[in-house]
Amino acid sequence: MIDNLLKQTQKVNGYHHEDFGDDHLLTGMETPLREDAFEMGDSEKKALIAHHFGKIMEVLGLDLSDDSLKGTPMRVAKMYVEEIFSGLKPANKPRATLFENKYRYNQMLVEKNITFYSNCEHHFVPIFGKAHVAYISSGKVIGLSKLNRIVQYYARRPQVQERLTNQIGTELQRVLQTEDVAVILDAKHLCVCSRGIQDDTSATVTAFYGGAFDHPQKIAELHNYLQG
Repeated sequence: MIDNLLKQTQKVNGYHHEDFGDDHLLTGMETPLREDAFEMGDSEKKALIAHHFGKIMEVLGLDLSDDSLKGTPMRVAKMYVEEIFSGLKPANKPRATLFENKYRYNQMLVEKNITFYSNCEHHFVPIFGKAHVAYISSGKVIGLSKLNRIVQYYARRPQVQERLTNQIGTELQRVLQTEDVAVILDAKHLCVCSRGIQDDTSATVTAFYGGAFDHPQKIAELHNYLQG
């Protein structure tokens, strides 16, 4: 039975996990979700996660009757559903209201150093860092906090950094009704820091440049803002 379980877990969608390892194959712009992803309510999800996480703890040899551990399965379940993976639920998507650009400000607006926390979808360990977003108004503006909320919404799900960058960029283009959007993410991955190569000094930087930002002069101007 154990051998059969190992064979099942080593093969995903016809590929053995050794075929792609940590590489970002089999991923696209959209977060991979099943068609029935939202048929189950949050309470049922938490109950099932708590049950299965408790089984993982038991397999690891932990004593769930201990006062320190017995509440852990449900704590993890609540954390998954209500917090760190809450961005999987469409109902949690931030509602963004646009306002007229009455100040007639027509230069780039930059919101930098937005702290975000996500989780690597390959090992379910944290990704964390800073997001920098910028846009040029097409006649409409958005409340500054909504920029942060959009970053947080897409970060709160299992992710790869490249997808996260593109999801934030395209959502900002849609909400702001302009192609002139830039997103830069500078992050550390604990799947690199705390396991595998165990390199605690490296960071990963990804960028999305749309419209006017897809030009060397605008990119240089944006980077000058970020260095200030």
